[in-house]
Amino acid sequence: MSGPVGDEPVGELELVHTFTGPMPTGVSVSHSGRIFVNFPKWGDEVPATVVELRDGQEVPYPDQAWNDPSGDDDAGAFVSVQSIVVDPADRLWVLDTGSPMFQPTKPGGPKLVRVDLETDTVAQVITFPADVALPTTYLNDVRFDLRRGESGVAYITDSADSGPNGIIVVDLASGASWRRLHDHPSTKAEPLTAFRPVVEGRPFLERPADGPPKPVGMGSDGIAISADGSRLHYCPLASRRWYSVSTEALADPGVTQEAAAATVVDEGDKGTASDGLESDDAGRFYLTSYEHNAVLRRLPDGEYETLVHDPRLLWPDTMSVATDGYLYVTANQLHRQPQYQRGQDLRRKPYALFRTRIDAGPVLLRR
Repeated sequence: MSGPVGDEPVGELELVHTFTGPMPTGVSVSHSGRIFVNFPKWGDEVPATVVELRDGQEVPYPDQAWNDPSGDDDAGAFVSVQSIVVDPADRLWVLDTGSPMFQPTKPGGPKLVRVDLETDTVAQVITFPADVALPTTYLNDVRFDLRRGESGVAYITDSADSGPNGIIVVDLASGASWRRLHDHPSTKAEPLTAFRPVVEGRPFLERPADGPPKPVGMGSDGIAISADGSRLHYCPLASRRWYSVSTEALADPGVTQEAAAATVVDEGDKGTASDGLESDDAGRFYLTSYEHNAVLRRLPDGEYETLVHDPRLLWPDTMSVATDGYLYVTANQLHRQPQYQRGQDLRRKPYALFRTRIDAGPVLLRR
């Protein structure tokens, strides 16, 4: 008599790298195949918040000096990086929260930094005024359209867990920036009455060592741009719904908040809560499923399918579609951190970077 049947994996995951130090969040792959990863300062010891994977080693990038800030307001070094993204022109952009341990930000800390991959040197630093990167702001993820304006625009999610959420738009030529969908309902975490997340079979809540549990409050987090650049998709971390908005309305600083909000479309229930979103040049969207150890894909006709489902995908965080035809994804056990486990750190190293073949490339919106 055979035993009970277990949960079956879907798709094939290839292990790219294991991490035995701090937990990673972001990953991005250059057009020539260079892999970059970042580690936010959430309590682990973080020798370098941005690294390049070279021959299996995590090498501080672009150098150690850029990873040694003098303070949380240092505009000339990385303070605590949440995301790194290679743009359509094969340049690396580093999104610095300026918010280690989710502390209030100070001007100079939150920034968008461009690194020239040919010379491995910083080529541009864009900081944000205090009315764009608020003290509560947590810069989470970024996407690019290099066809707009003189040098393109960037769209950034503000996933603050205790302040207004929204989308920050950046003119890459001038460095000017502005907030859109400021505290719009589509950018907010949902209450437990509407969304009660379950991860690894257990309710997912902030559970301090002492005191009552409370819902996770992070808003607009995942972000992805459509293949034609016309719509920006985004989702709160604490929600199974996702939304899109007109990039035309976001990118024009003359458009009012109300007019931009009027272009928001509720894209519906995606069947799971997601941390990261991504898109490919075939018009498909990818959604991490931290509730189901999976990555889902929405096809151009609106159908959803499971790309991969694997017990090793413990909190799939950030995805990167690379020019090699693979989707890369980090798995970092975020939900096992002490603040969600009554003060107990249940993470078990190593953390992982995986990839799976998708036979499509990244969205490259460039002239």
